[in-house]
Amino acid sequence: MTVTDTAAVPAPAAPVPPLAARVTAIGGSPVRDILAVTARPEVINFAGGLPAPELFDAEGIADAYRAVLADTPARALQYATTEGEPALRTALAARTGARGLPTDPDDLLVTTGSQQALSLLATALLDPGDTVLVENPCYLAALQAFGLAGARILPVPCDAGGIDPQALDELVARERPKLLYTVPTFQNPTGRTMPAGRRAAVAAVAARRGLWLIEDDPYGELRFEGERLPWLASYDGVRDRTVLLGSFSKVMAPGLRLGWLRAPAGLRRACAVAKQAADLHTPTVNQLAAARYLADRDLDAHVRRVAAAYRERRDAMLAGLPAALPEGAVWNRPEGGMFLWVRLPESYDTTALLPRVVRQDVAYVPGAPFYAGEQDVRTLRLCFVTQTPEEIAEGLRRLGKGLRARPAT
Repeated sequence: MTVTDTAAVPAPAAPVPPLAARVTAIGGSPVRDILAVTARPEVINFAGGLPAPELFDAEGIADAYRAVLADTPARALQYATTEGEPALRTALAARTGARGLPTDPDDLLVTTGSQQALSLLATALLDPGDTVLVENPCYLAALQAFGLAGARILPVPCDAGGIDPQALDELVARERPKLLYTVPTFQNPTGRTMPAGRRAAVAAVAARRGLWLIEDDPYGELRFEGERLPWLASYDGVRDRTVLLGSFSKVMAPGLRLGWLRAPAGLRRACAVAKQAADLHTPTVNQLAAARYLADRDLDAHVRRVAAAYRERRDAMLAGLPAALPEGAVWNRPEGGMFLWVRLPESYDTTALLPRVVRQDVAYVPGAPFYAGEQDVRTLRLCFVTQTPEEIAEGLRRLGKGLRARPAT
């Protein structure tokens, strides 16, 4: 009689547990996907929101790092507080106050890019099922952050001036959202700017209805023309419910990954707890180098030089669009920032057209993914800052060729 050793027979492996539903439900960034496809050097890429690398003050930033590592190496390479290095928060508070919003260093939390600030706010403010209002269309990574938190995202009707305050009031009364997210100055993706009167009206709705306001301002310093407009947090009645996000990515360098949020004390503390769980603190050496740069260099003068170059590039794109785009297309004229928004005629679908356009070695971002609600497939975003005026002219020539090559409908 033979005895079978069942212990020697391996049991079938059990399935690996699934990924979290919130990750599988939220797609990746189409912008990041396009950047991967168009990484070839011959492609003129209007798709990314990439600052012009030749305009970085690489020498000044390198000097700041060298000084910090020479003078305080132990501190620069050590752990830091979650809230951020005091020297940097003091400098940021001074810059914010000089622009009309009195700010104490303790009002600020330094984040690893302002994108992290959005994630922290989503963690601190949102429970699954909470309603979030966004502009229509909206910054894509904000939609991702709120979606990962399990929020119900609703678009607010917008026009060339941004949010419609009356529509906002009606939507808040009906849907009882937790917060409104807005990029009122040189918005991503449209490049539009909300006028001062509308800002006051939006603030009044938030005050009257009980609503958190998140104002994202990564582009506000890149103004080419017109007067600077007040931040939402400067309006009476909303100081206790408004968060202002800032970043060095567009005015210094995105590789530093330095952002910050200015928020009421209770929310700021909640975000600090969320940050402790995420990354403990933003890299110390980067914070100290940025503080040293602000102390030793004139960032405002650097920003003026960058804005002057960007204005020239915006003008080059505006000059070339009429010949590149089909009859019936419309676009805006941003007063600053990095983007402009195009709407093609009714029969066009910019997502379907993109592969044909990329074959001409040029790229844009289709507008459809930026919508939280019904998508407008005729739209596209163009970034005008990464290329020189000559490259922009050539890129628009290629774009026109790609658009004309579409099959008849």
